[in-house]
Amino acid sequence: MTQVQPSSSAYAALLLRVSLGIMYIAHSLILKAMTFTLAGTAQYFESLGLPAFLAYATFWAELIGGILLVLGVQSRWVALALLPVLFGAAWVHIGNGWVFSAQGGGWEYPLYLIVLSVAQALLGDGAYALKPSRPLSLAPASLKAAA
Repeated sequence: MTQVQPSSSAYAALLLRVSLGIMYIAHSLILKAMTFTLAGTAQYFESLGLPAFLAYATFWAELIGGILLVLGVQSRWVALALLPVLFGAAWVHIGNGWVFSAQGGGWEYPLYLIVLSVAQALLGDGAYALKPSRPLSLAPASLKAAA
């Protein structure tokens, strides 16, 4: 029996999935927990008019989502589920300008991560995923029936 080798696009999706997952893990653990602390992050959320509990929910969403992405567990859906966190980050930084090195951070990095997360959802899990996602169905049911 011949073993099927993953295509280069499967490896590309793997690389995207793992790097995106590591970014989410680092953003939760290093930035929110270790640099600003969770209490400090909660205070920052409150200063924006957001409830403090949302900081903790964001921390856990990024940490768990990042781990799931690295492992390849339902990566399409995890990437899509993390989009609200990224849209929130873009909203928070929109008044600071484009460059993330600007005081308070810019909005280009959250926007870039939105694009990467959507690309991950479209590409799928890639090679070596523990629990691959079902494919996204972008075509209307009427077009599928005609095919």
